[in-house]
Amino acid sequence: MAHQFRLNGLIRPDNFIDGQRVAAATVLADANPQMPLCCEETLGPVVPLFRFDDEAEAIRAANDTPFGLASYCYSHDVRRIDRVARRLGAGNVGIDEGPLASEAAPFGGVKKSGYGREGSKYGLDDYLSINYLCQGGLE
Repeated sequence: MAHQFRLNGLIRPDNFIDGQRVAAATVLADANPQMPLCCEETLGPVVPLFRFDDEAEAIRAANDTPFGLASYCYSHDVRRIDRVARRLGAGNVGIDEGPLASEAAPFGGVKKSGYGREGSKYGLDDYLSINYLCQGGLE
């Protein structure tokens, strides 16, 4: 699969760190949405790049997935970033930034990428039981 596309980086079967197979950071230029890499939730340092004719097409393609852990957008146009980031269907959106995780920020996906959040005060919600008390007869 990877040999059909222009590669920036390298996926090698002999890359091991502490006995674990690892993939070097890899960018697949000119990827297409039918590639397995683009249809599955890949949790690794592999990024497919796509070309789009307009912003609406890019947003449709980004949201046309059963997964929604994270989306990323990069632009020098602050208005475009705001417009696009608000329309992306993901639990986390990185704007001109790669790393998303912080103990102070809620982290989690939507769709098939998860339910609930970890980190921040919202990460505690799954461990809490909320009770509603209604008492009458008070004067």
